[in-house]
Amino acid sequence: MMQKARMAPGKPRDERAGPRHVAIIMDGNGRWAQSRGRPRLFGHHAGARRVREIVAACPDLGVGYLTIFAFSTENWKRTQTEVAGLMSLFRRYIVKEMQEFVREDVRVRFIGDRYRLEPGLRALMGEAEEMTAHCTRLNLTIAINYGGRDEVARAMRRLARDVAEGRLDPDTVDEQTLPRYLDTRVLPDPDLVIRTSGEARISNFLLWQSAYAEYEFIDTLWPDFTRDIFARVLSQYGARDRRFGAVSA
Repeated sequence: MMQKARMAPGKPRDERAGPRHVAIIMDGNGRWAQSRGRPRLFGHHAGARRVREIVAACPDLGVGYLTIFAFSTENWKRTQTEVAGLMSLFRRYIVKEMQEFVREDVRVRFIGDRYRLEPGLRALMGEAEEMTAHCTRLNLTIAINYGGRDEVARAMRRLARDVAEGRLDPDTVDEQTLPRYLDTRVLPDPDLVIRTSGEARISNFLLWQSAYAEYEFIDTLWPDFTRDIFARVLSQYGARDRRFGAVSA
């Protein structure tokens, strides 16, 4: 199933080459585990291994930016056991993969509200960003404690503060202004958003940035989302007619 379209209108880019920036809602870890009679955290560990495979595949598939939705602002509603397990998994993942990111020339960034996260995890996130700041082969962005509405609200607070302190003229604010205050301000907007597991909703992910993104909703659960499936989805992207509101000639 598919939906809409994004990338800055007017960009002189050959879309047939495939998407430059892919964002993924990695859904289905818990169901994958439960279908095997295992606890949900077993599925999250399997999902983390799948992240490694997809990250490795991106450069060869022409993807320069990959953004993954790891933990939403709504995920705090899950059981304490699952949340604690996920936070532990994030810490172990960063520690385990940090040197690999450097070797593979992968720049890592994190988006979301960090201040609810425990200090040790925040420190690891900052360390990973510093260690990989020089990397250029792939830009990997991990959304932790992220919600699209929360991001816009935080951006608006920063914008309002600049107006109040005289650094920004409110009469100059337009749709090009707000992106400079978003968590993703240094990233291009996503061309393609993929959601796994058969759910057809966007779950508060990159709401502003995905205004013109193509969407692909697939039935595969995230731990089963292989490189071959990823490549097939990317190849289908190039066949789409992306008009950005215009009419085909």
